[in-house]
Amino acid sequence: MYIWRRMTGSCVSYYANGTRFVSYYLQGLIKIVTAMFFESKIVRAAILLTIPLAAWGQPGNQIFLTNPSFEDFPHSGDRGGIPGWSNCGPADQTPPDIQPGFFGVSSAARNGNTYLGLVVRQSGTWESVGQRLPQPLEVNQCYEFNLDFRRDTSYVSKVTDAQSLYKFTTPVRVLIWGGNGYCDKGEMLYQSAVIIHPRWLTYNCRLSPKKGTWTHIIIEAYYGSADPFNPTLPLYTNGNVLIDNATPIKQVVCAPDKMPDAKKKPVAAKKGPEKPTMATGAKPNPANSLEQKKPKRGKSFRLDVYFRANEYTFDPGSSEKGLEELYDMLKNDTDISIEIGGHTNNLLYPNESRALELSTSRAKSVADWLISKGVSSERVQYKGYGWTKPVEPNTTPEGRKRNQRVEVTVLTFGG
Repeated sequence: MYIWRRMTGSCVSYYANGTRFVSYYLQGLIKIVTAMFFESKIVRAAILLTIPLAAWGQPGNQIFLTNPSFEDFPHSGDRGGIPGWSNCGPADQTPPDIQPGFFGVSSAARNGNTYLGLVVRQSGTWESVGQRLPQPLEVNQCYEFNLDFRRDTSYVSKVTDAQSLYKFTTPVRVLIWGGNGYCDKGEMLYQSAVIIHPRWLTYNCRLSPKKGTWTHIIIEAYYGSADPFNPTLPLYTNGNVLIDNATPIKQVVCAPDKMPDAKKKPVAAKKGPEKPTMATGAKPNPANSLEQKKPKRGKSFRLDVYFRANEYTFDPGSSEKGLEELYDMLKNDTDISIEIGGHTNNLLYPNESRALELSTSRAKSVADWLISKGVSSERVQYKGYGWTKPVEPNTTPEGRKRNQRVEVTVLTFGG
């Protein structure tokens, strides 16, 4: 950005982010406004003042985290903190670790040289870190950023004063909180699927504060009564998640902006057994057969599965082919693990909670069917996304049909 100094006629370039940018920009702005005032150009001065204020909260702005890749010398939590991050775990437990090199963790970082290691414990405690943001997450605005997660399958450590080493390999979730203090959990903004894969995968984290404007962010490992991936496990257990490579938090357009004019009330879908509604938006096509799809990590594809309107129990007859093909893929290659993702269109808008509940229940019904056929529960996870990830505008019947779908995402393939 270039600011013209009217008093000297010189051109000055300011390049900075965050606080430096605002400080430099305002200093130059004050000089310009002062000169305009004395030249009786108050209207022009007022317009100039509104430009940065209007642009500040627009989609596309980025919030840069401090030390987003968790770079430091490798060390266990009891040997030092993490630059830019505060320990938000229990005071009577050791802080998080900077890996690799400790407790059997040896894998290379996804970005840079080191990464964050968080654990949950059978004592019912878990680790987390937090930091103050250079600018807040505003209420009723939408943001997103990426984080890389993986689970380490070799993590071992001692439990309290025991001499023996215990495995800390149970899959856990990652929660992201917003708050107004370094460890203040004001509102949960994101909950990941269970991190079961032993390789780095990138997760897109969407944040939409509803309860307030938050100045701090907290990243936490979690395993609790609502989250066990395997319900046969005890309530508390020993597990880990490794985290690396956070991107800047970018302000984005909220999902409802992708929906039709709210003045037209959406017509509720009819209930009843008269005709199954396809969740994938197209009739089964042999060309889309799973037999012709080559599994690849991170790849998503639609699943030919059908649900009646506003219901989450799929129609066995019309869904059998798609489900059997998915089952055969998992049976033939035991290295594959997947996420079943449920998605809705906007017909339930503005009932966001119902859309999330319905999409989650539909994804769960597919996961439960696979597990009932003998697929290990550690290879199948599910998540509902409601209407937050449309693939087409919801402005036509065809677009709404394609948005109401079930997708399969390959999390691991080939080990």
